[in-house]
Amino acid sequence: MELAWIAISLFTDQEFDFEVRDRGIPTVPGAVTLKKDSQNVIGISIGGGAQHCPCLYIVQVFDNTPAALDGTIAAGDEITGVSGKSVKGKTKVEVARMIQNVKAEVMISFNKLQADPKQGKSLDIVLKKVKHRLVENMSSGTADALGLSRAILCNDGLVKRLEELEKTAELYRGMMEHTKRLLRAFFELSQTHRAFGDVFSVIGVREPQPAASEAFVKFADAHRSIEKFGIRLLKTIKPMLNDLNTYLNKAIPDTKLTIRKYLDVKFEYLSYCLKVKEMDDEEYSSIALGEPLYRVSTGNYEYRLILRCRQEARSRFAKMRKDVLEKIELLDQKHVQDIVFQLQRYVSTMSSYYDDCYAVLKEADVFPIEVDLTRTTLTYGQGDMFTDGAEEDDDDDDELEREEAENGEKLIDDA
Repeated sequence: MELAWIAISLFTDQEFDFEVRDRGIPTVPGAVTLKKDSQNVIGISIGGGAQHCPCLYIVQVFDNTPAALDGTIAAGDEITGVSGKSVKGKTKVEVARMIQNVKAEVMISFNKLQADPKQGKSLDIVLKKVKHRLVENMSSGTADALGLSRAILCNDGLVKRLEELEKTAELYRGMMEHTKRLLRAFFELSQTHRAFGDVFSVIGVREPQPAASEAFVKFADAHRSIEKFGIRLLKTIKPMLNDLNTYLNKAIPDTKLTIRKYLDVKFEYLSYCLKVKEMDDEEYSSIALGEPLYRVSTGNYEYRLILRCRQEARSRFAKMRKDVLEKIELLDQKHVQDIVFQLQRYVSTMSSYYDDCYAVLKEADVFPIEVDLTRTTLTYGQGDMFTDGAEEDDDDDDELEREEAENGEKLIDDA
């Protein structure tokens, strides 16, 4: 191995070119002029170079820097020159100084790495994603006990939002159940008032004493009005179920799905980060042992490919995280506004219902009702109180009221 390393270290620049071309690295030459920022940097980190690697390449392009904003160069691209000067045979430190020494604007010559990121998505990356999924919800003690290292960005705050969404979903389920029970109770109450109205109407029609008949009919009309108020309440509160159901079964599941997609992108990014670290450790170990690493001495193509994959995975991760944060923020706002709106609707509807009922009953204050029980007893026969033809005049009104009641029952069934 030592003889092999000595032979490689004695290669000329032309021999290095031959080695790189022999590896079949697809590259396209280019150049870009970048204006430095106030800190005299363009925003890249450099790897490779003498004495172990025949080329220098970009390891990372930092966010919100001239290089990132320009977007021409990316991780994995080979640097061939700085402001017209070749970087052949130089170390990464020397190239960094060359860039620093150029003021205002610096021209970077490069060979663009034409690589398909899918080539970097190996079985090893897939397995690392599985590992990150397992470690994500573990405590550090559990992970250590199982021999699994804790990944960076574990215990993500957005993952905690999933738990909050579940709690919110439970709250909305409870509100829906309560609303359904409320609608059912008011429907049954309205039917009771309707029954009272029917009974008092029959009594009023059959009552021979005018004053008592008028009082019973008036009281019957009051109960029928209360029934109508109940049906109106049902129609007003029923949309609450639709709104709650939309939030519960559409908005929350969509957000949870987005968070799961975000987690998948995050795990992929973490996997590439871990792969880069493993390859770095492998390279450091080979240098410490004085043994050449074949992939490094031939242009480090595999490493540069993983760097490119990591950069693109990081871009997807950052974009997805931004989208998730915006969606959760909108969902939180909708949750607060929705709760306030639903409570206002509920309170105002209940208040109107009780005010209307109070007004009707106050107007129908017919007590005490004076009835001659002797005359009433003689008039009513057993078994025909509710079958006499005296109430036929009110058949049309009764039919309309029953249709409204049936509509109210349909509201409950739909709920």
